[in-house]
Order: sequence, then C-alpha cells, then structure tokens
Amino acid sequence: MFEHTSRYARVADARYVTSDGEEIVYKVRRFLPRGETLPLLGQVTVRAEDRLDLIAAHTLGNPELFWRICDANNALSPWELTDRPGRLLRVPLLQPGE
Repeated sequence: MFEHTSRYARVADARYVTSDGEEIVYKVRRFLPRGETLPLLGQVTVRAEDRLDLIAAHTLGNPELFWRICDANNALSPWELTDRPGRLLRVPLLQPGE
C-alpha cells in the first residue's frame, strides 16, 4: 500500500467490519517520536536556497525521506524547517531498511 520509504510503511494495519460484513482496512494512528531521542547522523545549517527534500537527498540519499528530518526536529509542517536561514537541523540516522 505504501512505499517502503513512507512514514506509514511500518504502521500497523487495522480492520473494521461494517454491519453488512464489508471489511475496511486502514492504518492505525502514527505517533511522532520525540526528535531529541532519535540517534543523529549529523546536523545541517539551513541556507536561504535550501529545501527539505534537497537536504534529505544530500544527507540521507533520498528526497522522500524528508519526513525523517521532520521527526528529528519535532516538526509537523515541513516548510517551517527551512523558512529561517541559519537554523540548525537535526538529521537522524536511518533505520534498517530505509
């Protein structure tokens, strides 16, 4: 259902059966980790021209892993991480299989 790089790939499935017997499969809620507890690969200083996908591509090797940087910085809105040049971003180590 989700690519292996998706933030939802490891989230468990749940099932709901309607009154007429139809089964609906859905993902359970994903709780955000505390960013300060994630092991770090390093830190990056945001430049004026930076975008989060480019930072993820450069540091993690895949632009689709931008959400890992969001998690490491306790950010719900990805664009807030690059809106202030000079900000220091935590870049987490990848988990096996990412």
